[in-house]
Amino acid sequence: MIRSIRIRLLPNNKQRTKLFQFAGASRFAYNWALDKQMENFREGRKLQSNYDLRKEFTVLRNSGEKPWLLDISNNVTKQAIKDLCIAYKNFFRKQKQAGYVRYLPKKIGHYARIGRKLTVYDMNGHPKFRSRKNGDFRFYQDNVKIQFTDTHVKLENMAGSKKKNRQRLNWIKLAEKGRIPTKAKYTSPRITFDGESWWLSVGVRPSRKLKPMRGLKFIRKQPGQPRTEGVGVDLGIKDLAIVSDATKVRNINKTHAIRKLKKRRRRLQRQVSRKYQMNKKGESYCKTGNLIKSEKRLLRINHRLANIRANHVHQATAAIIGRKPSFICLEDLNVQGMMKNKQLSEKVQEQNLYEFRRQIEYKAHWAKIAVVIADRWYPSSKTCIECGYVKKDLKLSDRTYVCPHCGNVIDRDFQAALNLKRYGEAELSKSAS
Repeated sequence: MIRSIRIRLLPNNKQRTKLFQFAGASRFAYNWALDKQMENFREGRKLQSNYDLRKEFTVLRNSGEKPWLLDISNNVTKQAIKDLCIAYKNFFRKQKQAGYVRYLPKKIGHYARIGRKLTVYDMNGHPKFRSRKNGDFRFYQDNVKIQFTDTHVKLENMAGSKKKNRQRLNWIKLAEKGRIPTKAKYTSPRITFDGESWWLSVGVRPSRKLKPMRGLKFIRKQPGQPRTEGVGVDLGIKDLAIVSDATKVRNINKTHAIRKLKKRRRRLQRQVSRKYQMNKKGESYCKTGNLIKSEKRLLRINHRLANIRANHVHQATAAIIGRKPSFICLEDLNVQGMMKNKQLSEKVQEQNLYEFRRQIEYKAHWAKIAVVIADRWYPSSKTCIECGYVKKDLKLSDRTYVCPHCGNVIDRDFQAALNLKRYGEAELSKSAS
């Protein structure tokens, strides 16, 4: 099992400069490889493989045209080229899927208005050039050469000299002590910059446990907690989740803290917009120091909002898993379709419904709990829990379900959770038989 850990870095000024240099080299290699592939396509040649591109880039690196590339670890640039080849594979695989749209209708209408022709670069899913202006700062580190202690991480080739006083540049302080195990196998370490802080994400594979030797006696482990009955979880907008045991997970976006932060964000957005209009020179904008400060404050508020929502989802999913149910049944929501509703799109986006399901699935896998995904068209809210009558004319505004057949009156979301629990029991009984 591989567990992903994301931790904040606390670099000093010299280390921060080197991190930006590494991210710039990774972006340069990615854009160089993408430009090569697009040139091959324009001239009718076959796209080059990952091996050929890396070999050609090594010749460029040692030619002296870009001497600053020699100060960067070659693993950073090689992985950037490999990432581009993976992006092209995903692009070609996406084209083979049913219902693939080559060009988005919005882009077709925009290009028709400005009188520009669509190219391969404008196709849906085609790899895009990485932009420094948009804050694309990320790079890869070799998983063999990276080292961890309880408080620091050692990155490859951060220091240009092998002297002891320079080697300290390789060790960057971690924001949390003892978060990453020091004796483990690491996979795909990535370092990213979110506009405010540097982050390290790494997959940790715990060391394999050795089998006990023969002839030795071991104390038998105490049996774990008995599992409770299964639960059905109905996701919504009024409340984040309603569990079949009558537990409600509140909507964090209705709290005073979130509303206060959103109010501050709206004011800052208007302030930034006014500053852009005041500093407009012709068709371009001049970024002043005060404008940059306002944008940083706005970015900090956006990060704060995202962290509060992510923490709420983690706490909710951990509480459901902590009850140790025999199974968890969720509904297969069409979040992409729900986002097309102009009146509900913002509220659906703030709820993080897909993230809730993703966390339930991997946390249940760790706890060895079965997860049942109900069919997308299963009428969980329209089906009466008492008699099974399906009320087809039930509207979204009807928060209370009144059965015309048996007279049952119940909250529609709680009834959906009960129906999902029953659906999960039926599916597990089928699989058992």
